[in-house]
Amino acid sequence: MLARLQQISTLFLIGAAIAWMVYALRIDRPGMAVIGAAVILCGHAAILGIEFALMQSANRDDSFPVAKPRDVLTAWLAETWRAPLVFCWRQPFRENAFADRLRSSVPRRGLVLAHGFVCNRGLWNAWYPRLIERDIPFVGVNFEPVFGDIDDYAAQLEAAVVSLRESTGMPPVVVAHSMGGLVVRAWLRHAGAGAADRVHHVITLGTPHGGTALARLGFSSNTRQMTRAGTWLGELFRSEAVAITDRFTCVFSNCDNIVFPTTTAVLPTARTVHIPACAHVQMVDHPQSFAEVLLWLEMTQMPENATPVAGHSPIR
Repeated sequence: MLARLQQISTLFLIGAAIAWMVYALRIDRPGMAVIGAAVILCGHAAILGIEFALMQSANRDDSFPVAKPRDVLTAWLAETWRAPLVFCWRQPFRENAFADRLRSSVPRRGLVLAHGFVCNRGLWNAWYPRLIERDIPFVGVNFEPVFGDIDDYAAQLEAAVVSLRESTGMPPVVVAHSMGGLVVRAWLRHAGAGAADRVHHVITLGTPHGGTALARLGFSSNTRQMTRAGTWLGELFRSEAVAITDRFTCVFSNCDNIVFPTTTAVLPTARTVHIPACAHVQMVDHPQSFAEVLLWLEMTQMPENATPVAGHSPIR
């Protein structure tokens, strides 16, 4: 469903840009043709700019240091390129470019990839070739319906975890972007006793564990559940045991234009990794995110007094 919606929106934008250029050229306004097409195709940059401005404003009252203007500009430029790559190409047209891979040539721990809001498994297309090259089994989950309840996605995640565990004989590592991290927590809550043993480790990338200020602008079930100090998140926190959240690593950034204030992206007892000058969607393809996942795929147990990867700062 999501792929079809994004195909329509992408083709509409391209069609609108072409129509505008044809019209402007017919009235002999070549400059207007170029400028108008650029506004249509690159208008998302202005929307991203508004998100970054809201982020900076909200982060001034947060306990984590506010990003420097240079870092914000770097993140904005990266996200301006990354957003159309993901939402206008990977997800609408390349969702199934890489099939799930349940087995490897030697016994290996598998990886479950869980996407976030208004995304599908195409979000991870840059990861699949690297996982195949390393002979790592993986499953990319699609959460449907797009605007449904987060709790309802738990069954879809369960199916992915079960299939990978049965094929590898080992609990998988789960990496989740944005809302996907809340799906993982909801799934662990539904799993009940022994939930922590169902997964080796969970790595969340830009997940609104404490909600996000932007959620108040949403109207779907899942966006309302991501509201800061909301009922759903409050119940989720109260239902969790430390044994579960100790299995998490929270990767976050103070340049996240979707999840802010910054500290809403971390869990109190989780290991944390900060990636500076990194925007929300950009975080998926950041080398540090992939390196963190490889670390946990090879690790046999949670290290004592675990600290973030060198060069990154924890929130405690």
